[in-house]
Amino acid sequence: MKHYFPFLDWIATYKKSYLINDLIAGLTVGIVLVPQGMAYAMIAGLPPVYGLYASLFPVLMYALLGTSRKIAVGPVAMDSLLVAAGLSTLAITGVENYIAMVMVLALMVGAIQFLLGIFKMGFLVNFLSKPVISGFTSAAAIIIICSQLKHLIGVEVPGSNSFVALLPKLFTKLNETNIYDLGIGLFGIIAIVVGKKWLKKWPIVLLIVVLGIAVVYFFELSNFGVKLVGEVPSGIPSFNLPDIRLESISQLWPIALALALVGYLEAISIGKALEEKSGEETIHANKELIALGSTNIVASLFQGYPVTASFSRSAINYDSGAKTNLAGIVSVFLVVLALLFLTPLFQYLPNAILASIVMVSVVGLIDLAYAKKLLKLRKDEFGVLVITFLITIVFGITQGILVGVLLALLLLVYRTSKPHFAELGIVKGSDYYKNVKRFGNDVVVRNDLLIVRFDSQLYFGNIMFFKKQLSNMIKQKGPGLKGIILNAEAINYIDATAIDVLTKLIAELHQNNLDFYIAGATGPVRDIIFSSGMINELKKEYLFAKTIDAVACFDNPDAVSIIGARVAAENSSKC
Repeated sequence: MKHYFPFLDWIATYKKSYLINDLIAGLTVGIVLVPQGMAYAMIAGLPPVYGLYASLFPVLMYALLGTSRKIAVGPVAMDSLLVAAGLSTLAITGVENYIAMVMVLALMVGAIQFLLGIFKMGFLVNFLSKPVISGFTSAAAIIIICSQLKHLIGVEVPGSNSFVALLPKLFTKLNETNIYDLGIGLFGIIAIVVGKKWLKKWPIVLLIVVLGIAVVYFFELSNFGVKLVGEVPSGIPSFNLPDIRLESISQLWPIALALALVGYLEAISIGKALEEKSGEETIHANKELIALGSTNIVASLFQGYPVTASFSRSAINYDSGAKTNLAGIVSVFLVVLALLFLTPLFQYLPNAILASIVMVSVVGLIDLAYAKKLLKLRKDEFGVLVITFLITIVFGITQGILVGVLLALLLLVYRTSKPHFAELGIVKGSDYYKNVKRFGNDVVVRNDLLIVRFDSQLYFGNIMFFKKQLSNMIKQKGPGLKGIILNAEAINYIDATAIDVLTKLIAELHQNNLDFYIAGATGPVRDIIFSSGMINELKKEYLFAKTIDAVACFDNPDAVSIIGARVAAENSSKC
């Protein structure tokens, strides 16, 4: 049962000493979760109360099924912006229809994550490389900040997930700035920044929310045009099946897939980072996908929207000493109290306060340090980061992710199509064979023997590069060359195209009276050499465990090493 319900694991080993830590962590996170959830719902284009709905049953579900004991799940800025970005491209009229589409989107995100977990497809998240993540995250943070400027200055501006499209609209509205909204928003930003630096143990976000409500209520700032959250319905959200239609699915699946992968990546990366700090390893990648999938499915059934792990709240959860997922259940209790008893107060909450909370929260997502590091060490990956950033800024989040992933894959293909190819020579006074360009005069290079190492798998994308480079090296050796040894230690796979080309190449070399040897091939590669029939051209006597054995055979063909003979016999018996 523990395999299917991870909460049984931590409950079975729960200690009384954990309770105080979990209570403190849960209360602290819950205090932040209530205002953050409302603020992030605004980013998603939803009424603020939907942020509280997304902080209720989904958080409870993750507490039961999640494999990480440290992360805090709920609404986050990135996913909220992805929701707004995806739905902004669709022709949706009316708030009710928009909310209905968000529910369908949450269900699709959950279903995708759940299925990926069932079929153990967690590795797919690896296609989101760190430069791509950093590029679109930094751009998304800027877009989020700009999207909140309208609340900061108290004007109405049509939403957009493009920085380039949003900025001109804001400029045209500057003359309509409400000085009271601006003052409240700036005060909120300054207070949160100062509070985080000097009052770390204080619930500064909650204090700002309370202060904002009090100022609006007692000074009746609504009469001065200050934009407020307005009436927030009280009570627990009811069960409601999303209105699923084929048309909706066809429109939403690209953004649902992006949300599913990005949300999983956020959760797994935050969880792993916190595990490194704590030294406690509990995260199981595919079970985590199932947990997040179930969490988002529940969100869709109880009027929530897509959720995942929060960077800021997870850090608070960890720093507050959370031991188990009971802390998440405590946070849910606070959200329930807010929905049952505090919603009348939220009608006096200024949008500018929520905007200040969002803006300060997402500034930390802009990672200049990593960009500088890539510029110095990996200019090609820095290029991927910059292009992803620019595409996201100009065209939007979804386009940025897609282009970034495509660029990262193209870079990978380019690297594997032209991998490192080196000539080896024996290091003087040793049995080691090393790159002649790196070791210079310390290695012995022979004119009658060419030893090469290919540092990649051999496949259709690089086999012609291999053939061309080998041909060039053979020409450089001249007429004195008698044999070639391929050190295959770094070759982990040979596909059908490469097998065909390599077999023909060996045949050509034999016709030109050149011997060909393979040394250091791993077991799976040797299996391919035998099962494909390439061994018939190579001959099993020319397959060796070590380069030194192949050299010994070249120097004295009648004295095949014992190890080489054993390797050949092993593969011969298998095939």
